[in-house]
Amino acid sequence: MSDRSLPETVEHLVVGAGFAGLCTAVKLDEDGERDFLVVEKGADVGGTWRDNTYPGAACDVPSQLYSFSFAPNPDWTRSYSFQPEIQAYIQRVARESGTLDRFVFDTTVEDACWDEGQQRWVVTTSAGTVRARNLVVGSGGLSAPKLPDIPGIEDFGGEVFHSARWRHDVDLTGKRVAVIGTGASAIQIVPEIQKVAGHLDVYQRTPPWVIPRSDRPYTRLERLGLRHLPALRRLYRTGVYWARETYVPAFTVAPRIAWPARRLAEANIARGIKDPGLRDKVTPDYELGCKRVLISNAYYPALAAENVELVTDRIAAVTPTGIVTADGTERPVDVLVVATGFHTTDLPIAAQVTGREGRSLAEVWAERGMTAYKGTTVPGFPNLFLIVGPNTGLGHSSMVFVIESQVRYIREAIRTMREHRYAAVEPHQDATDAWNQRLQRRMARTVWSTGGCSSWYLDEHGRNTTLWPRSTFNLRAVLAEFDVAAYDVRAPRPAPTSGSTSGSTSGSTADEFLEEMPA
Repeated sequence: MSDRSLPETVEHLVVGAGFAGLCTAVKLDEDGERDFLVVEKGADVGGTWRDNTYPGAACDVPSQLYSFSFAPNPDWTRSYSFQPEIQAYIQRVARESGTLDRFVFDTTVEDACWDEGQQRWVVTTSAGTVRARNLVVGSGGLSAPKLPDIPGIEDFGGEVFHSARWRHDVDLTGKRVAVIGTGASAIQIVPEIQKVAGHLDVYQRTPPWVIPRSDRPYTRLERLGLRHLPALRRLYRTGVYWARETYVPAFTVAPRIAWPARRLAEANIARGIKDPGLRDKVTPDYELGCKRVLISNAYYPALAAENVELVTDRIAAVTPTGIVTADGTERPVDVLVVATGFHTTDLPIAAQVTGREGRSLAEVWAERGMTAYKGTTVPGFPNLFLIVGPNTGLGHSSMVFVIESQVRYIREAIRTMREHRYAAVEPHQDATDAWNQRLQRRMARTVWSTGGCSSWYLDEHGRNTTLWPRSTFNLRAVLAEFDVAAYDVRAPRPAPTSGSTSGSTSGSTADEFLEEMPA
């Protein structure tokens, strides 16, 4: 659809065609809100699962839970799915939804400004300008690769690429390869590279906790049952969901009760690595859960292989032919793979969105921190809705569940606007402040704050602006209804001849907001 011309106006403009954008499109269409457009910078749906095609790419949430509740996949082949299978699922849902005629691919958002006079967003894209009543940003937190700031990396003479921009044309067979990073992507990549590389150096700054991956192919009988018995699919999904929720108390209330999982992780190290020195290097000194808990059966055996060296000295510089560590050692490298994550606490699209007061979202967040009301709306930015916004991430379960919950809240907002003829809705600052103050008080007792580590969950001030500090069913409950009393609402221009002509509602008290987020 990249060659289609853009309409001058739409009611709803959605940015991103991953799980978030696709869910929004399907549900808007279902509600009869068919005047929408989805713009996507890539050439296809899929988002993260379109872009991350590195060797071994797979989900760390069980397959049955990593799908839309309204579009179950009867064809999963195993308990944890690999990237091609997840991407194929997203493509199938998009194709069968009947909404692809309103998707425009290979189109980037360059600028989005709120027009207070017209009560609309003016969005400039690489394919033209669109005016939209509502702007839904579903570009995700794992869409902008983060490159390390290492002296000399731009002068490296070999091939260098980020894990999310994998170069399949680069043959690693027999090469000297270096992987920088030991996060979720790296632990999937390392075992695959180890099989083919002549030598592999893995540069570790902080070791992760890695528990065993209980992955297995579904049996033929299971696959038949999952395909033909919807009740069995629901049973599998429900079981996985509640099993995942059992992690919540250890992360958010009493980190010490995670000791069984810690013992499991320690046993995983002992099983995969025999050398005591290497075991010490890969054993974290912080509480399990403080950083993202990873799952793999192959990572530790790969590190223990003869052609692999785990390097824990700080990288001082990259030369045209290798990497120099702080101790002065230079290790030769042919191919450099950067697995250093994404911009999660400084979302790049925030710099492109300008609100009612003429300031960008990035400027507002630089001053106040990356915050939003219920992770979805922001004062000063009318009719802007964020999916997977601040403090909606999870450390234990499926982000698809969060996405569906936020899309429901957005749908309720749109219904409220239509029923009451509101031209714009914008959360009150006091409601947003109360929400985030309460959230950060809860965050203070979580393992992410007390576990003794620094992580990508934290911003430059050490504040966790990424994760949700409670259960997913609690998050769904607080997003179940659009609480219009927490919003400034503006009637259309000209004002309707009957009904309410009030320009705004009065704010409700902080206690009313916090009733939805009990201690």
